Amino acid sequence: MSARTLGVAFLFVVSTLVVPHGLAGTPAPDGAEVYFVTPQDGSTVSSPVTVVFGLKGMGVAPAGTDRPNTGHHHLLIDLEQVPAMDKPLPADAHHVHFGGGQTETSIELEPGKHTLQLIMGDMSHIPHSPPVLSEKITIVVE
Repeated sequence: MSARTLGVAFLFVVSTLVVPHGLAGTPAPDGAEVYFVTPQDGSTVSSPVTVVFGLKGMGVAPAGTDRPNTGHHHLLIDLEQVPAMDKPLPADAHHVHFGGGQTETSIELEPGKHTLQLIMGDMSHIPHSPPVLSEKITIVVE
């Protein structure tokens, strides 16, 4: 085998290791659903708000865990539109990651109307294909 052939083979192997998993869209299991156990759409709550995530048809695994039919929760807060579905989800006050595999949280929200939505991310925080996305709910914080 020539040095050139070895070099091309080496670059191929390295490129498959460096490209983030999921950019092509990790397949979502058929029928997978994410939803809110609490709060319910239209609820009036006080801060901190307890949010419990529900999931059907797939499992929860921490970020970085490569297991078929799993992902981890991301909470979208007060977003007009969902983020890009082909890139890792941002991490900020409007895109909260639960990469440890958490299934509930307590969040501080200012008084007023807020929207919440859940989306599952794969091991690299990229939404599945098709996205496993909850309905957007609206709550009022007193």
